[in-house]
Amino acid sequence: MNKKTSFKIVFFVSVFVLAVGLGLSFKVNWPSHSNAQTNPTPLYSPPNNAPESFSNLSQRAQPSVVNISTTKKVSNSPFMHYYGYDSHDSISRPNSLGSGFVIDSQGYIITNNHVVKNADEIQVILSDGRSFDAKIIGRDAQLDIAVIKINPPANLPAVKLGNSDGLKIGDWVVAVGNPFGLGHTVTAGILSAKGRVIGAGPYDNFLQTDASINPGNSGGPLFNLNGEVIGVNTAIIRGGQGIGFAIPINMAKAIIPQLIKNGKVERGYLGVGLKEIDAELAKKLGLGTPKGALVAMVYEGTPAEQAGLQTGDIILKFNQKPILHKQDLPIYVSQSPVGSDVEIEILRNGKARTLEVKLGSLKSNRPTASLTTPQGKRKKLGISVRKLNSVERIKNKLSSNEGVIIVGVERGSPAASLGLQVGDIILQVNNKAIYSTRDFIEIVNKTPSGEMLNLAIKRGAMMSYYSFTL
Repeated sequence: MNKKTSFKIVFFVSVFVLAVGLGLSFKVNWPSHSNAQTNPTPLYSPPNNAPESFSNLSQRAQPSVVNISTTKKVSNSPFMHYYGYDSHDSISRPNSLGSGFVIDSQGYIITNNHVVKNADEIQVILSDGRSFDAKIIGRDAQLDIAVIKINPPANLPAVKLGNSDGLKIGDWVVAVGNPFGLGHTVTAGILSAKGRVIGAGPYDNFLQTDASINPGNSGGPLFNLNGEVIGVNTAIIRGGQGIGFAIPINMAKAIIPQLIKNGKVERGYLGVGLKEIDAELAKKLGLGTPKGALVAMVYEGTPAEQAGLQTGDIILKFNQKPILHKQDLPIYVSQSPVGSDVEIEILRNGKARTLEVKLGSLKSNRPTASLTTPQGKRKKLGISVRKLNSVERIKNKLSSNEGVIIVGVERGSPAASLGLQVGDIILQVNNKAIYSTRDFIEIVNKTPSGEMLNLAIKRGAMMSYYSFTL
């Protein structure tokens, strides 16, 4: 084969390969170098309506969020008590780190009660680094909300309070706070659940979120995507990941004016003991689905008795608000002004009716249960308790030595009249943790006649609180 023929063959093969290559490139639509640089294909596409960034919200929110540190003065001398040393013989020790948010340009700040309750000194640090002394304006231990105040030289940016009732599970939320002392940290997640009862108090109704909340976030705000505060970050589960709890802002809004004006909260009072309606009980009562709260007790001389409420009534609505679970009613009652007239819709013997009630004051109307026999002799509570076994502890997710379980309830006893049941677990008496039967007996026996006895009871996944006078 001569050189001329070889050159022609090589030429035609090269042209053929080039043509095939161009055809393939057009067929698979390979991007050019310039297109790859200007319009890169994203590795991740956010879901519909999901924000690509929370930066704008964070920039707007952070100036209104504050870090809170507290100190408590303690004795520096073992002889101070006996010889009356002056205050310079005390030292200040860090007591807690928390968060808060400005609700008024004049320096009013919301935080948790447990952040500031034992503080002798409170320091508030703004997002720009300025630090101010703060004083407590009002505290409410039952809802764990406190109002503190600083005196800034100029108006402060305040948050906008939103509507927590309008939240839906799955909504985006953003937490801003001071976790582990790391100031102005922003975390994001979704609203995981509403109406959580975690045993923190009689008005448990927490928002649950998977936005990271850690020690130091307490008292900080939980925002919606509009930059409105819809919760006050309050609690976490020890050892839990992706589970945090916030007080709904609507519950806080109901008491903030009282805290600012009076320094404390006076709550409405009805005067009933309630029982949760489960699926089995709903079937027996002919309700179809579990709803409402069953009246297990009506206390003497209370607004409930005066309005004609009776044991066995099923409370379905309070001022047009539906009662879906037992804990809904005390929350609605507590948010109503003392002396206000309210309507309660009930079901009695299968027939619906509406009662009008003038609410009393929780402070002046304490529920009482008779602890005396006709002969005037003092009775016991009428229950038998024992320590929990390992199976019961695992089932109820309790620590190795927490609580005692009720194994017997005497018929006609105060315990029976209050609605205590076999299987109930007593976790606290008068806010003191119970770790043994001895703890329980000693605390009850040491409570003087005429004083309140408060029991924190775990029943399944629910926490209940029973109070009566000895």
